[in-house]
Amino acid sequence: MAETPVPVRTLHKGQQTRATILDAALTLAAHMGLEGLSIGALAEVTGMSKSGVFAHFGSRDELQIAVVREYHHKFEEEVFYPALREPRGLPRLRALFENWVRRVAVEIDSGCIYISGAVEFDDRPGPVRDALVTMVQTWQDALERAIRMGVEEGHLRPDTDPAQMLFEVHGLILALHHDARFMRHPGAVERARVAFRRVLENYAVPGVLEEKSPARKRAASARAARS
Repeated sequence: MAETPVPVRTLHKGQQTRATILDAALTLAAHMGLEGLSIGALAEVTGMSKSGVFAHFGSRDELQIAVVREYHHKFEEEVFYPALREPRGLPRLRALFENWVRRVAVEIDSGCIYISGAVEFDDRPGPVRDALVTMVQTWQDALERAIRMGVEEGHLRPDTDPAQMLFEVHGLILALHHDARFMRHPGAVERARVAFRRVLENYAVPGVLEEKSPARKRAASARAARS
């Protein structure tokens, strides 16, 4: 016997409801951590029944994993994809870091699920931890590829160790999150930018930083417009 097809309108409504629940879950997780998420808490926030929320996710683990994936999707939209508009090499690497810093600055009053999730699940094996590790590793792989492109384009020294440089850059973001969110140091964002420039100075081919600097590019564009 053939199955009765589900009406398109029903599918769309279900997708919209799921999106609404995920938005509420992201907000809760940002302030309370992934462990603060529960079917009951989301039902209360969204005005839905517990069974209604449960129908979209099935379990607390599935809800937490869905939130991790949605956070990653938004992270890519705000940090990764805009940077792809920049040329390969140093311009793209700079854009990735700057976009990342801006996102952390916005998250000062809420929190980064990647960072808070690492604290919550560092010693707790399971599907939620696996999902977190996968998403963070995906981002780190993208950043390391950008570093390798910097070497290929002749912007970073040939002896650059991409894994080491990635470690240093990622460490800057962790320090920024700590000082901005926990310590409430007002100058943390600018300190992160200064520290990133020092990392670049350590790895860049001499003369490339000045040549590829955003300020110099703006000045060159202005001169071209006047000529």
